[in-house]
Amino acid sequence: QVQLVESGGGLVQAGGSLRLSCAASGRTVSNRAMGWFRRAPGKERTFVARISWSGGSGSPYYADSVKGRFTISRDNAKNTVYLQMNGLKPEDTAVYYCAATKPYYSSSAHEDDYTYWGQGTQVTVSS
Repeated sequence: QVQLVESGGGLVQAGGSLRLSCAASGRTVSNRAMGWFRRAPGKERTFVARISWSGGSGSPYYADSVKGRFTISRDNAKNTVYLQMNGLKPEDTAVYYCAATKPYYSSSAHEDDYTYWGQGTQVTVSS
């Protein structure tokens, strides 16, 4: 089993930055693709960013709405994945979730490809 705990959310003004962390325990996530998703108020959960497992192919991939502003990264020594969010906009307000696949799965923008999920962290961007 993999347990994922997100942190780093909060209230920030438009144009500001936050860094979300997703700390994993139970198993290493270095051999798992990781993703960030978000659920805005009254909307379905949507894809934000994904990163391949260490040694996997492919560059990090982003939703068009966050491309150029958000950066996903991983620190295998800490078993942690990050989402650096710059240039935040009010429409980025949502609960942000991290997710992990089974070992050696390809990274994906689809929720169904992820097996483990965190509880989420709230990000609120004021105008």
